[in-house]
Amino acid sequence: MDLVTFGVQLLNALQYGMVLFLVASGLTLVFGILGVINLAHGAFYMLGAYLAYWIAAYSGSFWLALVGGVAIAFVVGLVLEAVFVRRLYGRDHLAQVLLSFGLILMLDEVRLILFGKDVHAVAPPPILAGAIHLTDNLSYPVYRLAICGFCLLVAAAIFVVIRYTRIGMVVRAGAENREMARVLGIPFDTVNRYVFAVGIALAALGGIVVSPISTVFPGMGDGMLILSFVVVVLGGIGSVAGAAVGALLIGLTDTFGKVFFPGISSIMIYLLMAAVLLWRPNGILGRREV
Repeated sequence: MDLVTFGVQLLNALQYGMVLFLVASGLTLVFGILGVINLAHGAFYMLGAYLAYWIAAYSGSFWLALVGGVAIAFVVGLVLEAVFVRRLYGRDHLAQVLLSFGLILMLDEVRLILFGKDVHAVAPPPILAGAIHLTDNLSYPVYRLAICGFCLLVAAAIFVVIRYTRIGMVVRAGAENREMARVLGIPFDTVNRYVFAVGIALAALGGIVVSPISTVFPGMGDGMLILSFVVVVLGGIGSVAGAAVGALLIGLTDTFGKVFFPGISSIMIYLLMAAVLLWRPNGILGRREV
């Protein structure tokens, strides 16, 4: 493999990993802060992609689809938390799994009614529609580079909010010791509502940014849900930084595994997860139990 090809594969791994981080960061926030196992997280990734298709088709603007899709997903998250999810706090995981599975079925029926079973495509914005020529026979799409840059900006914003703002302090306090934070007067009803909505919006954002480079089709969130759980387990439940590390590791493993070990590439990320859990059972940046 020459240096240019290696660089292209590295960019592919970064782009894949950062999209995974967008989706998995929402999952780890909901799981780590609210204590809710949300099996419907992949369905919201699919929802974001379909919203991107729908808004872009009627408005002709991908940028409007990006903003509008995230806003709609955020509102959907607020409504679902108020109507369904808040009843799960403190209950066993079986109730959470059953309700979130019901949400999957509900969202899939809504998708079927509104969009049918057809496969759709979303055009990238014209300014990002070209490609950069690297060699005579090799080029790299500008939109994929834009995904890398955009996801890095979103990741930086998430880390700044969690590490340096009052909202982030509340979120970290809830992840560390929820009962103590509640005794100190933190209004967790409001915190729960917005954390869940932000988690849903991040999953939808992942689906939106991927829609121009991947077809929009029923069930597209199923594989992303599995990978997101792998990222959360790898990085450590409740750790956004761990989700970033886990997502990049999976991006590198999947991309270069397909290049060097195509025969076993489909299981390499699970071998990676097994190896990490043997080394650190709570994940790379997970809190050790005492």
